[in-house]
Amino acid sequence: MTTTPAPTQLRAVTREVAPGDDVLRDFDPGGFAWLHHRTRLVTSGVATCVAADDAAAALDAIATDDAVGMPGSGPIAVGALPFDPEATGELVIPACVVGALDGRAWVTEIGPSPRDARNAVAPPTRFTVAAPRTREEWRVAVERALAAIARGELEKVVLAREVLIEADTPFDARDVVRGLVASQPGSFVYASDGFVGASPELLVRRTGDVVESRPVAGTTVADSDEALLALAASVKDTREHRYVVDGIVAALDPRCAELTVAGTPEVAVFGPVAHLATPVRGRLRAPAPSALELARLLHPTPAVGGTPRPAALAAIRALEGFDRGRYAGPVGWVDGRGDGEWAIALRGAELDGARARLVAGAGIVAGSEPDAEWAETQAKLEPMLRALVRP
Repeated sequence: MTTTPAPTQLRAVTREVAPGDDVLRDFDPGGFAWLHHRTRLVTSGVATCVAADDAAAALDAIATDDAVGMPGSGPIAVGALPFDPEATGELVIPACVVGALDGRAWVTEIGPSPRDARNAVAPPTRFTVAAPRTREEWRVAVERALAAIARGELEKVVLAREVLIEADTPFDARDVVRGLVASQPGSFVYASDGFVGASPELLVRRTGDVVESRPVAGTTVADSDEALLALAASVKDTREHRYVVDGIVAALDPRCAELTVAGTPEVAVFGPVAHLATPVRGRLRAPAPSALELARLLHPTPAVGGTPRPAALAAIRALEGFDRGRYAGPVGWVDGRGDGEWAIALRGAELDGARARLVAGAGIVAGSEPDAEWAETQAKLEPMLRALVRP
């Protein structure tokens, strides 16, 4: 049994450094990476592991010398939590964090950080790609969901399916992350212990008493201006999106002194797909919940579960036929002040040596058609397929 030090035995020292050209140089492929246009964090080594419930107390117990004092500096807890809200989740407090925000950069060290000393391995060139669920099986599941919606048991449920890849050599998480940063601008590129992806959806960001979310739902293939205009005008997609916004607002409003919600969703393009997105911003009442507390409060949103939540989760368990694992769960970080960012772990892959598992889902509401929802999952799978399958 592996043991890690108690937080009371740890000391974190943060010092400002000159911004580097390539933050991924310090990324341990077995560690954590968080790369967005403002915030960049990469980690190596493990100071200790904690249950998600214990993260705040663990960070508070670490003796901290932080000369930077920015969101993400000092000790942080990082990771990807399971989709199942009843599953136990674990976070890592890294031994070393290299961070950057708004032109400033820093290094936080809690303990020794072994650098990745692997020899270079040639990238895979041969692949097999398989979808365990057939198109007909997908159709049956969607039709069962639609029948439940027609009976009034559900308003929306998100159904997902898997794609499995096997390559001739192991995948390199660092190469995959680097490719996603280049190909998925505007997304939250993440990596957590072999789980790698580029999510379009900010679940929650907390900076001081300011809270932000950007729920995303309603999808089209972004192949023309006409497709984007059709998405904006779609009654079905607007209804699906509204369920998500309403769920976010209902959870945040009691905890906010003020809350502002954009009146009309914007069309946001992420590579081959476009979504409806609505910015939400508020000011939290004191004492402000941490970013992690807010993420766990919001999860699972109707964007990845459905509504009503209990009925949607029961339908997912009955109809999907596999364990989502960390797919569609919260992924991100929280610091000792409670600031942090959490995305929904979408457009990702679980890497295991030369194997990878991809998952993508589609929101089923009244008016959904099985073939159209299958095509939506294909479009959502494409960014990770391109990142991994490169003959």
